[in-house]
Amino acid sequence: MPAQTRPPRRAAKRPKLALSPKVKPAQSRAAETYEQLLTVTAQILADVGFELLTTNLVCERAKLSPPALYRYFPNKYALLHELGLRLMQKQNALIPQWLTPAAFGSAKKLEDAITGLLLETYDVTRETVGGIWIMRALRAIPMLQDVRLESASEVAAQVTTQLRQAFPKAPKEDLELISRVADSMSYAALEMLFDDPSLEAASVMRLVAVSLASHVPRLQGKKSR
Repeated sequence: MPAQTRPPRRAAKRPKLALSPKVKPAQSRAAETYEQLLTVTAQILADVGFELLTTNLVCERAKLSPPALYRYFPNKYALLHELGLRLMQKQNALIPQWLTPAAFGSAKKLEDAITGLLLETYDVTRETVGGIWIMRALRAIPMLQDVRLESASEVAAQVTTQLRQAFPKAPKEDLELISRVADSMSYAALEMLFDDPSLEAASVMRLVAVSLASHVPRLQGKKSR
């Protein structure tokens, strides 16, 4: 009789790591410790990148004991998660400052506004301590990718709302698609600049802006179904 074959074993699911802070500091001294841990983590990222980041190194530089760190953050990924949220919030806060109703008056105005938005986003990220490595961590570490995806959804919703105000007759699905593509293109350009410092930021961002702004005449001629 042929030997019975055993069904392949399913890979055991890895338990999800906790990423939310254990305790939100209420007192000023606790808040100082909380912020100190994040500040030190960001500086370590700027110095050595995320691959060499450890909670022991954070404690050593912050001159705190491991229990003091674990009171707030269960692991190093929770530190990265919080830094990622803060960076995405900084970047997203720039959108309404540049994509105003006046920016949608013409393709040229929109091109200038998008270029300004992308260049300021680049500057904000570069000037944030560890900002480049925070972005890379959000892309490279699977458990942190939700931070980037949720941010992308938020950006797409913001931009879609503004596009609907500027082009009320255009199909909503077209506006949503443009918003998602615009966010992906912008984020890819940002990563490219950090991966290759020899590129000129203004030229890269202007090229992206021209491509995105070229859709304005098309939207003006479309009507919602």
